Amino acid sequence: MDLAYGPKYEAFREEVRAFLTKHKNQAPKGLGAAGRPSPEACSWQQLLIQNGYAARTIPKDYGGYGAKPDILESRLIAEEFSAARVPSALQNQGISMLVPTLLELGTEEQKKKWVKPTLRGEVVWCQGYSEPGSGSDLASLQTKATVDGDDFVINGQKIWTSTAHEADMIFCLVRTEPDKPKHEGISYLIFSMKTPGIEVRPLTTMTGHAEFNEVFFTDVRVPKTQIVGQRGQGWFVANATLKYERGMLGDPAAMETRFQALVDLMREETVDGQRAIDNPIFRDRLVRLQAELAAMKFNGLRLLTSASKGEDPGLARLIVKLQSCELTHQISALAIDVMGEFGVLYDDSPYLRSHGSWQWGYMFQLGLIIGGGTAQIQKNIISERGLGMPREPKQAK
Repeated sequence: MDLAYGPKYEAFREEVRAFLTKHKNQAPKGLGAAGRPSPEACSWQQLLIQNGYAARTIPKDYGGYGAKPDILESRLIAEEFSAARVPSALQNQGISMLVPTLLELGTEEQKKKWVKPTLRGEVVWCQGYSEPGSGSDLASLQTKATVDGDDFVINGQKIWTSTAHEADMIFCLVRTEPDKPKHEGISYLIFSMKTPGIEVRPLTTMTGHAEFNEVFFTDVRVPKTQIVGQRGQGWFVANATLKYERGMLGDPAAMETRFQALVDLMREETVDGQRAIDNPIFRDRLVRLQAELAAMKFNGLRLLTSASKGEDPGLARLIVKLQSCELTHQISALAIDVMGEFGVLYDDSPYLRSHGSWQWGYMFQLGLIIGGGTAQIQKNIISERGLGMPREPKQAK
């Protein structure tokens, strides 16, 4: 069986390899999924954009590389960066969620103002969605925006707002039409986190760090021009963003890089004098994870194919968040078990492996199974929207 991509794509593969050989030493050790990227990460991101390995299909007018969509080229880039153990493009809420939303639904002015600096890592965004009483039922949100002249005046609270303590900007859901049904009264605003009246209170999680925040709005004035879409269309815009969020959480290339790091760890760690990768129980778990990763990669190709044809991928898109969040948590869980007693260490122990990234990841990724729609909610969405099963019965009041 010939699994080669053909001369055209194998030549492109060699181009990618040549780039990695030349620039591998310039790559930062890690990019992360949130927070303010380091200067080194921003420089790396800009180098990738210049060479077409980040923002590849985003038009040059908006700061991208401007290439035509090509499924196999995208796949080859991911394969080669993963094989070389080199971090690929930045992924965060601004780049992976807001940018595609603006490209799909934003005005020309919004695209030209925000896409380029966001892609380059110069502007960091946070997402103002969840509220203390509006998590799973996001459409019940109560943060209000009333009109006063040319401004919206915002009052309310958000919670679980990732990166708010470091962000420059926020894309935020507010209720502008209180008399309409809950899904029809929401608007999607973008504004500076330095706007007077915003208070951010970090929330320390079980990782020991404050990745999330409470955000309070008191008479925050935002120009009416800073709305994405129309008034009352925020639920539609928000769902576009959620679509891209689930794609970000389910990036097969990032998952493959983490899996390869697990393989390296299992080759180094020993159990009773035997390499962990040679232990039949650990090896069996590793092979199971490898099979799940392969399924995730092929589903990713299915999504790329649908996107290139302008088709709705349907069920293939609905399973991404559930599959990826559970898989990445299982990868970290195996790493911790492989390390034995060292696997329970945390923070500043001199015996930490990989600077404690496996322990931090294990706890943080457990939160991702809950955040952005819990695993149980994801299963309901898959069954009802993807498989056409009856809706879950509501409890009688």
